[in-house]
Amino acid sequence: MKLPILIFLLLFGIALAEDAPAPAGSASNALFRVQSNNQSYDFFQPWSKKPPVNRRGVGVVVENERVLVTAELVANSTFIELEHPVTGDKSAATLERVDYEVNLAVLRADKPEFLGQSTPLPLNGPARVGDLAEAVQFEANGGLAKTQARLTSVATAPYPVDGAVFLLYKAALPLQQRDGSFTIPLLRDGHLLGLVMRYDARNQTADIVPGVVIRRFLEESAKPGYAGFPRLGMSFSDLRDPQLRRHLRLQEPGGVLLTDITPHASAESAGLRKGDVILAVNGIPLDQDGHYEDTDHGRITFSHLTNTLTPPSTAVPVTILRDGKKLDLAVTMRPLDRNKSVIPSHHSDSPPGYLVAGGLVFIELSRAYLREWGPNWSSTAPQRLVHYDAFPNDLPRDRGRLVILSQVLPTADSIGYEHLENLVVTKVNGQEIRSLKDLSKALSKPVNGFHRIECEEDPKILFLDAASVEKNRDTLRDHYSLPALERL
Repeated sequence: MKLPILIFLLLFGIALAEDAPAPAGSASNALFRVQSNNQSYDFFQPWSKKPPVNRRGVGVVVENERVLVTAELVANSTFIELEHPVTGDKSAATLERVDYEVNLAVLRADKPEFLGQSTPLPLNGPARVGDLAEAVQFEANGGLAKTQARLTSVATAPYPVDGAVFLLYKAALPLQQRDGSFTIPLLRDGHLLGLVMRYDARNQTADIVPGVVIRRFLEESAKPGYAGFPRLGMSFSDLRDPQLRRHLRLQEPGGVLLTDITPHASAESAGLRKGDVILAVNGIPLDQDGHYEDTDHGRITFSHLTNTLTPPSTAVPVTILRDGKKLDLAVTMRPLDRNKSVIPSHHSDSPPGYLVAGGLVFIELSRAYLREWGPNWSSTAPQRLVHYDAFPNDLPRDRGRLVILSQVLPTADSIGYEHLENLVVTKVNGQEIRSLKDLSKALSKPVNGFHRIECEEDPKILFLDAASVEKNRDTLRDHYSLPALERL
């Protein structure tokens, strides 16, 4: 009996030691509590906001007296505050730069002297599967609690906020709930290895923004006119099928098939087409899955080369096979132009547009609207709209934004239409609709005293009495306590 009890006590003691507050060190004066008050808009009722929420995280001091956090921590923030974990000193903070694609943001303390003697935390080098690191949280008394993490995956993968593909670390990490666990730094040898941005408590696994992505963000976001990371703007599939390879007259051992092109993006501007076979990027050959041997991270997808390692406006040589012939193209890497997106993939920090006419509520379709159906929105939201979000490139190039009739508020003008929702609007009063601004202009020109609204789905055509709609504007606004009937 004595030996098992002794072993139990030793193991229990080791567990406590691993989880005990760490002594002050190089990391202790580079980490601050961050509190963000957030209030997002309700896309089901775009004229109103949801109840405010409070998020807490751990911010990391980086160069130029900035504090690094995840973008999710400060999305739709109304107030941000930094707090010294030991002294309790506080300072309001300003969101200086945010990039929701890579889920990163930098803050600046409103009090210039607040960071005081803090030292920027240097970034660590690359990591590989099996490497060990420590996730750092704050105890209630301001001490550091460190939990060991082991990297289980180093690969390119979609990020949670926007779905864009960048390098991502995954780690086995048995975190406990502590003060400020929304954003957690991952340290190795006193350096920042990455930021934990998503944690699965059930499986005790974490998704981590790696240092190489953080470094590129800090470098580029400090420059004026920052528009995000460059993107190729294309999709591809593997070429493991030997018959397909013969059909493409492909002799090389590797290569991937380009299956889709985003209009106006880097790949299309360089002349790449659907059906091209990409053989090499920047002189580096690709295997049949699009992988290459990265010096730092091992075998990963070539999107890491283009999206992260390549600075914006840099030309990347791409070797392709087209109609059995090799071609060399230079792709100038640029961020995606969000203003040309048919369906915006994220929407934060600004109010959504809407227009209400006769009780009919019109909005521009966005993923933020689809996400209102909850975590399983891809299966619970209206499937026609989900399809548009998944395959926006199937729409005509000049389609513009998708304006939808999202719901109908019961009014004297909307009798008979109360059941309608989520209809895609194509024309109003004979004018094609590519934005809410188009809709507003079209509604200023009724035809024979009526507004004729054409939709993709049944009923194909709706009519509103233009004079009655105009007469009842104030009544509609007052009855539903709307701040305005349109925000374009």
